[in-house]
Amino acid sequence: MIYACQLSDLPPGGSLRLTDLPGSPPVAVFHTEDGELFAVDDTCTHADASLAEGFVEDCAVECPLHAAIFDLRTGEADGMIATYPVRTHTVVTSEGQVFLQLSEAIPHLPAAARRAS
Repeated sequence: MIYACQLSDLPPGGSLRLTDLPGSPPVAVFHTEDGELFAVDDTCTHADASLAEGFVEDCAVECPLHAAIFDLRTGEADGMIATYPVRTHTVVTSEGQVFLQLSEAIPHLPAAARRAS
């Protein structure tokens, strides 16, 4: 498990971008208005944009660049702009701390992000 943050540092409706994760592209952690926590790869699979900067509604995040939408529960893309899903990661809370178990699946990264990594 990887420490992400204190739960108190991620208010409902907030998001956090985590970089420098071992063997992983950046990850976005979301705390929905309903109090649920989700983590997905932070890079939109359509273009190199941070999903942590996107608009969250219910259990979906809209990419701030071209409005691709990803389900935070499954990572599935809307199929309109983005056709590939983002990886989802397991989020665990313990004593007010947020931890991640990173997925071992291969990430779907746009060409620009693959070149940068």
